[in-house]
Amino acid sequence: MSTATSPLTTATPPRRTPIDWRVRFGVLSLIWGFSFLLIKVGTQSYAPFQVTFGRLFFGTAVLAVAIAVRRERLPRGLRTWGHLTVAAFILNAVPFSLFSYAELTIPSTLAGICNATSPLWGMLLSLVALSEDRPTRRRVGGLGLGFIGVLTVLGAWQGFSGLDVTGTAMALLASLSYAVGWIYVRRALAGNSSSHLSLTGSQLFMATLQLAVVTPLFTDLPTSFPVVPLLAVVALGSLGTGLALLIQYGLVAEVGPTTGQMVTYFVPVIATAAGVAVLNEPLHWNTPVGAVVVLVGAALTQHRSGSSRTARKSEPKPAPQRLSPTPVTADQP
Repeated sequence: MSTATSPLTTATPPRRTPIDWRVRFGVLSLIWGFSFLLIKVGTQSYAPFQVTFGRLFFGTAVLAVAIAVRRERLPRGLRTWGHLTVAAFILNAVPFSLFSYAELTIPSTLAGICNATSPLWGMLLSLVALSEDRPTRRRVGGLGLGFIGVLTVLGAWQGFSGLDVTGTAMALLASLSYAVGWIYVRRALAGNSSSHLSLTGSQLFMATLQLAVVTPLFTDLPTSFPVVPLLAVVALGSLGTGLALLIQYGLVAEVGPTTGQMVTYFVPVIATAAGVAVLNEPLHWNTPVGAVVVLVGAALTQHRSGSSRTARKSEPKPAPQRLSPTPVTADQP
C-alpha cells in the first residue's frame, strides 16, 4: 500500500501497453486507496500476521506469473539475495504487518493518511543518510508543514483524545519503515543488472518466507475461513500488491517518476472516502484538513533546485520498487 520507488536500474525496457497511462494511473490510485479498507476487512476475521502473509503470498504469485511469462532471470549472487532479504524485511514484512496490527484499533482512514507521511520521513532521513540530497528552504518548510498536518489529523490540541496511541504509532512506524527501506535499497541495490521485475518478485518472495516462519509462531491456524475477509486478503495481495506493482512500474517507465509519484496524493483521499462510505468510519473536520496539509507538505519536500534536477538527468531512470499501498520517497513516486 504504500507507493514508493527505488533507484534500481533495469536491464530490459518495459513493454508498452495499449491502455492509456491516465487510465492506469486512476486504476492504481483506486487499488492502493482501497488497500487500507481491505486490510481492515481482512483483520476482522484473521490475525494481522495471517493477513500480511496472505497479502505477500498472493502478491508474489502474481509477480511469479509475470516473471515466467516474460522469461525473466532471477537475480544471482548471495550478496544480492542478502540485500533483497533485508529489503524484504524493511519494505514488506515490517510495514505490512504494522499496518495490519494498527488497523485493529484505528480506522482505515487514519491508516491511509499515516501512510502519506512516508515522503516526510524519507526527506528527513535522506538529509542524514544521503550526502547528495541537500535541503532547500522550500523542502524544509514542506517537512515542517507536513508534520503540522499530522498533528492536525491526530487532534493534538485535544490531547489526541479518541485515538488509540499504539495503533497510530504503528501506522506511523510503518510509514517510517518504508523511508528507511528506500534509503537501504538505494545504497545497496542501485545499478544491479537484474530487471526490476525479477528484483521485486524476489524481494516479495523473501518477505513471504519471512512471514511463513513468523505467522505459525504467533498465530493459531484459523478454524473457519469467512468468505468476505478471505476475498479481501486475496484482493489485497493479488491486486493491491502484485498487479499494483506491475502497473506502477509501467507508469514510472512511461511517464517518469515525477508524474508517477502523483498517485501518492490520491491514495489517502480514496482511502478516506472508502472508509467513510463502505465501513461507515467517522470523519471529523480535522482529518481531511490535516490530510490536505500533509499532502501539501509532502509535495513541497519533493521539490528540487534547478541544479539538483540537472544533475539527476544524467542518472539512470528509476524503476518502481514497492511494495505498497505507498510509500513515497523523495525521488519517486
